[in-house]
Amino acid sequence: MSAQRTERLLNLLIALLNSRYGLRRSELREKIYAGGAASDAAFGRMFERDKNDLRDFGFDVETVTDLGWSSDDPGTTRYRIGKESNRLPEVELSPDEWTVLLLASQLWEQAALGTAAGNALRKLQAAGGLADVELPAGVQPRIKPAGQAFEDLVAAMHAQHAVRFRYLAGSTGREEERVVEPWGLGSRFGQWYLVGFDRGRGAKRFFRLSRFTSAVTILEREAFTPPAGFNARAELNSLPELPVSTAVVDVRNGKLLGLRKRATADGQPPLDAHANGAPDAGWDRLTVPYRDAEVLGEELASYGPHAKVVAPAELSAAVQRRLANAAAFLAAPVPDYSFAHAGAGKRTRKRTSEDQLKRMLQLVPFLVRNQGLPIEEVADRFGVTRQELENDLLILICSGLPQGYPDELLDIQWEEGHVFISQSMELNRPVRFTVDEACALLTGLETLNGLPELAEGSALESVTLKLMAAAGEEGLRAAALSGPEVGPSNSANLEIIRDAIESGSQLHLVYLSEQKDTLSERDVDPLRLYSLDNTWYFEAYCHSAAGLRNFRLDRIEDLAPNGKPASSGIKPDGGFPAKLFTPNDDDTLVTLHLTARGTGLADDYYAERTAPLPDGGLVAEIRFGNTSWLPMFVAQHGGTARILEPEVFAQASRDWIDAALALYRS
Repeated sequence: MSAQRTERLLNLLIALLNSRYGLRRSELREKIYAGGAASDAAFGRMFERDKNDLRDFGFDVETVTDLGWSSDDPGTTRYRIGKESNRLPEVELSPDEWTVLLLASQLWEQAALGTAAGNALRKLQAAGGLADVELPAGVQPRIKPAGQAFEDLVAAMHAQHAVRFRYLAGSTGREEERVVEPWGLGSRFGQWYLVGFDRGRGAKRFFRLSRFTSAVTILEREAFTPPAGFNARAELNSLPELPVSTAVVDVRNGKLLGLRKRATADGQPPLDAHANGAPDAGWDRLTVPYRDAEVLGEELASYGPHAKVVAPAELSAAVQRRLANAAAFLAAPVPDYSFAHAGAGKRTRKRTSEDQLKRMLQLVPFLVRNQGLPIEEVADRFGVTRQELENDLLILICSGLPQGYPDELLDIQWEEGHVFISQSMELNRPVRFTVDEACALLTGLETLNGLPELAEGSALESVTLKLMAAAGEEGLRAAALSGPEVGPSNSANLEIIRDAIESGSQLHLVYLSEQKDTLSERDVDPLRLYSLDNTWYFEAYCHSAAGLRNFRLDRIEDLAPNGKPASSGIKPDGGFPAKLFTPNDDDTLVTLHLTARGTGLADDYYAERTAPLPDGGLVAEIRFGNTSWLPMFVAQHGGTARILEPEVFAQASRDWIDAALALYRS
């Protein structure tokens, strides 16, 4: 969408909103499209595209005809936008309801739905005002990013376009291309699934996102209509959990303490394990239960030459395929790339004029309710620079009724560093939720039902009902997305940590570090709890490391108060939501090459700079504190990530993967 088209759409919107009886096509062409359409046919096509765009922004253009006249007659047909039908109803929320809503919106920090949740919150603030609330220290859940495939599938699902991708079938072990109508997405058994109509097989199918072997291609010319009343959670509830299988894995002596912890002493190895005889000297043979060969295969591939699958063959093939893909990617030519500019924080997509218009439509009602805010604060609220915000304001103050007088234009002043608006031209109330916005908030609220302390209160239920009523039809479509379980698996440790945070007490823990493959004892001052799906973490000041650290609850071997008070004056790192780690200036800056499937890793690890590639991939600069773990990182991601610089780490990854493949060749 060009900047010229953005301005035209804004003026068209204002004209249709401020017309009581509607405007004829001839009037619109003369006043809005003057010089933009060379013929009646070109004007007609342009006007139809603009009406569709306004509908995507939440405004439906009404067609009005004189009594007794046909709507096919352009001379008697008028167009307008109703002032009430497109507006978000006022939603009054209590402080408790705002707290729950903020928690739900923050679930999507690292996904495209995070932007939609932020937009929805701004609309609610403009409609009813944000209460002054304090988020609880012990309840900060988040949804673990499901990669770029998730982002693309959500976009295709809401736009109702078919998708194409390559898929490793669990039943046959073959990789095949699929063309699917994406009906819904949901999390089940710790995995994300796509539910849709497989056009090649002519039937409904479930696809696990972890088995996608290519990027998702959205077929923008292939439209579909999902089944009426489709509910992703109900569909996924019909899926049976995979049965427990047994893996036999040879592990080097003294290595992989985490895997040894999960091994069973009484498990019966598969029959083909006996054909391999006893493990070589320096190795131990473990029996490990698992449900999904691809999930365990990803973990075992990261262990490189420290682990070798003896049985079953399916698991061995999964590990070798990842290692071979990683080796091939490491040997591929280095692409040409350049970092156009430094950008702190997570990767962002290129801003478009469509984004700008959406932002401006949120900006006007926000300014009406929040008169006199400093311009820097307004820019920060909308996630843009001051210059970008001023560009928005410059377009807005030139917009209004076609050929109108000064009092028929938007009137905004910001010369003194504070922003005021005195003429809003019927843009003073936020437009209704888009499907993405309704989906982000309502799915987030549904996900919070897994937390007992929230589910037992009335605020979660009441705010859900209010948002459903406000969202209307878009709220019903939110059922196409179902979030994961976020309840903790170890509630005892969670309660100990929460009590210590509230009482300001110190804790003593025995902790397993999988990256370093060691057990350590530490005294820590707990600061806050948070989660990714149902994997819970707590941030604490570690007295052994003399700094802030994050600990996974499922890797704690022992935990108890040590009777000492926590140190005073130590604050959590950054704001809400908490980050798994915070890169430091003295960490090693690593340049990674990510395929189109792996681009989400740039967000997961807080890339400092990214350079897009023609094939949809990225080159990203990321800081790592523990560089000895990098070969495991490359092997784990099986051909979607490799190290370009420093060369010493790239070579270490090649050596790690070559040594692992040599085990299987021997």
